[in-house]
Amino acid sequence: MTTLINEIVKDQLKSVPQIKAGMHVRVHEKVKEKDRERIQVFEGIVLAKKHGKGINATFTVRKIVDGIGVEKTWPLHSPNIEKIEIIKTPKTRRAKLYYLRNLSVKKTKKKLKKVAAFKEIIKEEPTSEKIAEQENNNQKQENKETQE
Repeated sequence: MTTLINEIVKDQLKSVPQIKAGMHVRVHEKVKEKDRERIQVFEGIVLAKKHGKGINATFTVRKIVDGIGVEKTWPLHSPNIEKIEIIKTPKTRRAKLYYLRNLSVKKTKKKLKKVAAFKEIIKEEPTSEKIAEQENNNQKQENKETQE
């Protein structure tokens, strides 16, 4: 029975970047309105990641909008999440950053000292067209080098 469940779950898992508490992330979420679908971006600080790495894993992101704190919790492998971009990775000493709810924006920035700023996007698998373009570009560069 559990092997059957594991096989079904394995198909539903997505490749997502490693998310930790304190990271500044940008979540691209699919929003369905009547008959059309659009992408809505939610940018904030990850407060917590719960329930491991499996299909039940969730993460909570918090941002301040007009002086009011807004938190959203998503399943990590949700089909409604288009992609997750990691903007900044500060050094934190806690797994859950719920204490940030009580701090002002200025104090929050001071608490989360920057260690490294980088961007990590879930990359799509390269299509045959992209591979063909890369091969053509490589051949052009080789031709230029041989002519010189």
